[in-house]
Amino acid sequence: MAQAIFKHWFVDFEFPNEEGRSYKSSGGEMVESELGLVPKGWSIKSLDKVADYINGLAMKKYRPREDEKSIPVLKIKELKQGFIDSESDICSSNIDSQYRINNGDVIFSWSGSLVVDIWCGGICGLNQHLFKVRSTNYDKWFYFYWTKHHLNKFIGIAKDKATTMGHIKRKDLKDSLVTIPNLAIYKLANSIFSQLLNKQIKLREESRMLIEIRDILLPKLMSGEIRVPMEVAEQKN
Repeated sequence: MAQAIFKHWFVDFEFPNEEGRSYKSSGGEMVESELGLVPKGWSIKSLDKVADYINGLAMKKYRPREDEKSIPVLKIKELKQGFIDSESDICSSNIDSQYRINNGDVIFSWSGSLVVDIWCGGICGLNQHLFKVRSTNYDKWFYFYWTKHHLNKFIGIAKDKATTMGHIKRKDLKDSLVTIPNLAIYKLANSIFSQLLNKQIKLREESRMLIEIRDILLPKLMSGEIRVPMEVAEQKN
C-alpha cells in the first residue's frame, strides 16, 4: 500500500495540493525536466546522488579468530527468507561498522536474485553482492521506495547480462532518475511515509520475536518439560 501511495505522489504527481485535491489532475503547474513534465519547484537527481550504496565484503576473508566473537553473514539467501538459520555463515564481529547490518537497514541484492528489502533479522555482516543503502540527506522511506520503484528495471538489466549471474552496475544507479519534491511536500510526505515504514519494521521485529519464543517453547511443551495446567487449557478452549 505504501509503495502504491508513493507512486501516486512521486511518479504520477497526484499528491494533495493546498486545497487537498490531486495536484496534476486538478491542473497543477508542470515544467519540463529530464523525466518530462514534473511539478513546478521540483528537481531531478540520480539514485546514486540520493543515497549511498555500500557494497559488502567477501566474508570468507573475515572469518572470526579464536579470540573473536562472531556474527552471522547476510547473503542473498538470508535476505530473501528474512532470517538467519543454522546454515548461515559467520564472520568476525570486528568488521568495520559500515558493513554491519542492524534491524531497519535497507538492503539491496544487486547480483543474482535482485531484491530490495528492510532487514529485521538481527545484527549481521554484509556480504558481497549486497548493498547497504543509507543517506545523510534523505529519509529512509524516500530512498527505499525509490530503489524499489526502479527494481523491475534493474531485474530486466540483470537478465540481459550474458553471464551465469546477472547483475547491475553502479552506472545503472546513476542512470536511474528520482524526482525531488519541494520542501513543503517532502515534509508532508515524511509525516506519512515515515510512520508507515516504522510500523512495518516494528511489526517484523515483533513477528521475529514471537517466532523465537515459539521455537523455544514448542519443543519443551511437546516433550513435557513444560506443562500447561488443565484449568488454563480449559479456559483457553
